[in-house]
Amino acid sequence: MEVITVESKAYKELVAKINTIAQFVAEYQSVNAINPEEEWIDSFEVCSFLNISQRTLQRLRSKGAITYSVIAGKTYYTIAEIKRMLNERRIRSSEEAMQNLITNHQRYVEQRRVAKANK
Repeated sequence: MEVITVESKAYKELVAKINTIAQFVAEYQSVNAINPEEEWIDSFEVCSFLNISQRTLQRLRSKGAITYSVIAGKTYYTIAEIKRMLNERRIRSSEEAMQNLITNHQRYVEQRRVAKANK
C-alpha cells in the first residue's frame, strides 16, 4: 500500500476545489433537469413577481382566466400557464418580468432545497 503525505494547506485547497466542482455540477443538474415552464409555483410567488394582489389573483381564478391546482388548501400555477395568460394580455407585464419570475423561482427552489438539506 502506497501512502502519500500532503501538507495541510495543499489538502485544504484540494478539498475546496472539489467542493467548487461538486457545487457547479449540482447547480448545472438542477437548472437543466427541469423545464422551468413546467414548474409549479404558489400564489405568493405569482403575486410577488407580477406585482398583483392576492385578491387580483383570486379574481383571475374566479373568471377562469387562469388555470390552477389546489393541494391541501394551497393554490399552485404553472409558469407556462402564467406565460399564456400574459401572452393573451390579460395582465400587463413584459417578457423581462416573466424571466424575473422564472429566475427568482429557481432561486427560491434552491433556497428551499438548501434549507431542507440543512435540517
